[in-house]
Amino acid sequence: MGASLQTSGRSRSGRRRRNRPMAEINVTPMVDVMLVLLIIFMVAAPLLTVGVPIELPKTAATALPSDQEEPLTIALTRDGGILVQNSPVEPAQLIPLLRSVAAERKSGKVFLRADGGIPYEGVMQVMGALNASGFNDIGLVTEQGGPKFDGSVSGG
Repeated sequence: MGASLQTSGRSRSGRRRRNRPMAEINVTPMVDVMLVLLIIFMVAAPLLTVGVPIELPKTAATALPSDQEEPLTIALTRDGGILVQNSPVEPAQLIPLLRSVAAERKSGKVFLRADGGIPYEGVMQVMGALNASGFNDIGLVTEQGGPKFDGSVSGG
């Protein structure tokens, strides 16, 4: 008789639990969605950076240390085009654009990427424009693995 009372008591509490709304939030589906989104962004983020096809000269120089602020990058293409942060700019508009950019930036650091096939004069003209715009800390971007002065080739 005692066993039948326990059984009937359990079924009553079971019915009561079914009728009451659940007060707990099930976070498992939300975590699953967040992990899927994280994976999608991790895969897609490297694909968002579009590069400019420039054949950089090779040198024995080491890489410059990186700063907190994203560096300003000027690229000179083989056909004479000038790109500021991958956006084409006309040569006449370069100095006014650089002056407005210099006014907004904390750092005067700029990286100059020039195709190895363009004349030296073109690189110097852009460096002069950078200097006239207030950028005095210019880093020339090259690829590692070029020849050293002693005739050997550096690894990279």
